[in-house]
Amino acid sequence: MRKTMVAGNGLLYPILGFASCVAFIYMSFGDLRVGYRKEPELPFVTRNGSQFMVDNKVWYVNGWNSYWLMDHAVHDYSRPRVVAMLQAGAKMGLTVCRTWAFNDGGYNALQISPGQFDERVFKALDYVIAEARQQGVRLLLSLVNNLQAYGGKTQYVKWAWQEGIGLSSSNDSFFFDPSIRKYFKNYVVTVLTRKNTITGIEYRNDPTIFAWELINEPRCMTDPSGDTLQDWIDEMSAFVKSIDKYHLVTVGLEGFYGPKNSKRLTVNPEQWASDLGSDFIRNSRIENIDFASVHIYPDHWFHDREFEDNLKFVSKWMLSHIEDGDIELRKPVMFTEFGLSNLNKDFEHSQRDRFYKTILDIIYKSAKRNKSGAGALVWQYFVEGMEEYNDDFGIVPWERTSTYRLIVEQSCRLAKINGLTHEKGNFKELCSQKQ
Repeated sequence: MRKTMVAGNGLLYPILGFASCVAFIYMSFGDLRVGYRKEPELPFVTRNGSQFMVDNKVWYVNGWNSYWLMDHAVHDYSRPRVVAMLQAGAKMGLTVCRTWAFNDGGYNALQISPGQFDERVFKALDYVIAEARQQGVRLLLSLVNNLQAYGGKTQYVKWAWQEGIGLSSSNDSFFFDPSIRKYFKNYVVTVLTRKNTITGIEYRNDPTIFAWELINEPRCMTDPSGDTLQDWIDEMSAFVKSIDKYHLVTVGLEGFYGPKNSKRLTVNPEQWASDLGSDFIRNSRIENIDFASVHIYPDHWFHDREFEDNLKFVSKWMLSHIEDGDIELRKPVMFTEFGLSNLNKDFEHSQRDRFYKTILDIIYKSAKRNKSGAGALVWQYFVEGMEEYNDDFGIVPWERTSTYRLIVEQSCRLAKINGLTHEKGNFKELCSQKQ
């Protein structure tokens, strides 16, 4: 053993060779940061009243949803889709992608059981964040699902029930059961304080993350008064802020007006929308909620309405919520999901372009007037070869020239207002090409 420590003439080259091998292994596997490109500088997104700010300039968003990024980053064969989607989004001038930062208890679960995490999947989320940073795309990360897909609140209730500590088998006990609240808080702590194995940055300190979304489309139908959900949002938003001082927080609402709001009669799609235990104004007014979120799915909310009537509803729905942001909330309003189903009986691709254009035009006009309409995120984008992950709303945006041009035009219009070309140098080239 002592002999190997002596660098005599005969041992010099073998030792150098061994050292080189060790260095290669370390660089390849020991610290993934070594081989990664230097991250571009990204300032945090903040807010001033009803507007988002970046570097003390007003900032509006054109973006998209790809919920599947972490799931596809787990495996070598599917990881290139993550890169391709983020690169394509950046190429279109999109600045925010909304995606899941959860997968509870199922295939490729991030959280296998309460407080138990799969490091392999966590590294996949690390990869998504690191790659988004490389592309200059920010992420809106959602922390749990109201729906059963990817676990959701149903999985949390099952865990508590299996451990014999659950108060109720109702999915809505997610919001009021103290044990389940503790499960979720432990999850939040773990995610927010996670140190990215690629960048070395804790999630809570990474400006690549645009904001945290507490829950996707929360509903608590067992308490239509809204008190249960309101209490949960109040507690969880304060908890997130106690850990993370830098990032914005939103709820993840669909935007329905509750039973005590007069707009339930004039703006809500139908009567059922006020009985879901949520209320757009009340939920969004909470101190630790930085911006309001709204979804747009008229063809799912109404039955047997013509396309033209749905377009009229979209305008009324959006303008009502932007008015709320300006007057009632004094906070930005983000339309974090919108889509038109291709299963509608009269569906034509041209309708989808008109639907998108209606929404994007309203955002642009709001931005021009310095109003609270802060941006919109289409549901949802894929790359080729992902049909099994698609639904009746998803598109590969570059497959239709008219859709692609519509998206790029919005990016360029907002970029001109934002004046943030220093942040994404491709804007000048992208928008001059369009013209």
